Amino acid sequence: MNAALEAEGLVKRYGARTAVQDLSFKVPQGSIYGVLGPNGAGKSSTLRMLVGVLRPTSGAITVLGGPADRETMKRVGYLPEERGLYRSMTARGAIAYLARLKGVPAGKAFKRADQLLEAHGLGKHRRKKIKTLSKGMAQKVQVLAAIAHEPDLIIFDEPFSGLDPVNQRVLEETIRAEAKAGRTILFSTHVMEHAERLCDRILLIAHGRAAFEGTVRDALALAPSVAVLETDGGEYDLGAALAGRGFTISEELGEHGNRRWRVRLENGHGSRQLLQACVEAGAPLSLFEPARASLHEAFVALVGDKAQPNAAE
Repeated sequence: MNAALEAEGLVKRYGARTAVQDLSFKVPQGSIYGVLGPNGAGKSSTLRMLVGVLRPTSGAITVLGGPADRETMKRVGYLPEERGLYRSMTARGAIAYLARLKGVPAGKAFKRADQLLEAHGLGKHRRKKIKTLSKGMAQKVQVLAAIAHEPDLIIFDEPFSGLDPVNQRVLEETIRAEAKAGRTILFSTHVMEHAERLCDRILLIAHGRAAFEGTVRDALALAPSVAVLETDGGEYDLGAALAGRGFTISEELGEHGNRRWRVRLENGHGSRQLLQACVEAGAPLSLFEPARASLHEAFVALVGDKAQPNAAE
């Protein structure tokens, strides 16, 4: 496996507090790699060490086959968690400026800025100043600035934060397009669904330590089985009816006035035991079917409820 990025034994301490503890992982070249975990897990500290913003307390980092020096970092695109563009610059100027800092000639930088803005629905706003743009539009400009120099490795820190669902979907499409062009993408998020849809491999972090590293499929295999049930009408409460029987039950959005429930099958419980419990409770079932476990459920299975991330944003 050719690695675009490799970290070995990363540790980061802030005084007496250890934010990152002995993290080791490899990001395969050409892959989409997710660093996942709840807020405060150590994701941003990890990414800042990878791009040289922070110096590790200990550990080693290899980027694109060599040290993370100035020349190597010209081949890396980085979107920090703290958004920031020069507010008096135009959208076009801000993208071109950051591309020029990475070594792109001025003419090519402005041409690339125009192409990106047009392709992402911001062409008519290219001469508007950043301070006049909405928060979501300004964030899209900063994402485009991170990829304008066509880097080999792109690192996004919480790129979906602050975006509405439509723009989150657009960003997912951008990430897929960059990966299709042969680039390696690493991004952090506390929202599992983005990683589940996009990533080839993931690193799950809890309390600064690795809880899992591997493929999404392997992570999902560690989650308990799940069943989805619907009960007729809006009055019946399956959670209350099965309380104390050892099932973990959450309610989802139902259809046609029915209530929908998601039940984790764990602690030796299978679908047969769940169905029997429903019959004994007199549950008015209109649907009973196995379901695919989510990455969020896999994370909870690995590290417990105390460190669980958001299921949605």
